[in-house]
Amino acid sequence: MITLIKLGGSLITDKNVSHYFRQSVMQRIASEIKIIRQCTPDDKLIIGHGSGSFGHIEAKKFNTINGVQSRGDWLGFTKVAHAASALSQLVLSELVQVDIPVFRFQPSASVYANGGQIQAMNTDLLMTALNHDLVPLIHGDVAYDKGIGGTIVSTEKIFSYIVKHIEVSRIILLGEVDGVFDKDGNVIPFITPQSIETIKSALGGSSGVDVTGGMIQKVLEMLALVEENDKLDIIIANGKTPNILVDILCNNQKLGTIISNY
Repeated sequence: MITLIKLGGSLITDKNVSHYFRQSVMQRIASEIKIIRQCTPDDKLIIGHGSGSFGHIEAKKFNTINGVQSRGDWLGFTKVAHAASALSQLVLSELVQVDIPVFRFQPSASVYANGGQIQAMNTDLLMTALNHDLVPLIHGDVAYDKGIGGTIVSTEKIFSYIVKHIEVSRIILLGEVDGVFDKDGNVIPFITPQSIETIKSALGGSSGVDVTGGMIQKVLEMLALVEENDKLDIIIANGKTPNILVDILCNNQKLGTIISNY
């Protein structure tokens, strides 16, 4: 069984402070991942993380996601790549400190996009790492783009590509909220492709589910994945909650919002 775990940029950094790494949060998560590997020794993990206050600040400054053409754009492209890599090295260091056999994969070295969408990525190397019981570490990054020169590929986009080329059973998205909220601030425990329209209708408004910053787009992207793969479960949960990963993966607790096709 392969599980993808995404550590949101807002979880491991302070998005309001440039290059602010929440080391204590990452240390706790690293210790939980070590426990997970002990309690589920036959399972495989791929860890991804967002760029938070590292990559996003540079990306916004240079508008990298919408294309890279001029010399100034390409300078920005390199600065975004440097910021994303710097954060990934910090994450890597905390995982190494607790003896997790983590191996960092830099997406910009293998991802090729077209019009902002990933067209190719070397997933064979990911499988080789997993087969040797390593834990691949990936992150949101820049990528060359056939249509617009260069762009940014998010961790979610990378996960979406991986799911289409590797048999994945679970995706866990950890952020700063307990799940997807309804209009009353209560966590919606389950969302399926069949129920999403009912939820939108019940909540009213053009945005559908009343969620925090960009969550609705994330939900729709994840719903598209489970529609393509009915064996896939996706969990949106609060990474600030102690032992959240242990409770989900070792203790089989149903926490957060579960997105599935059944």
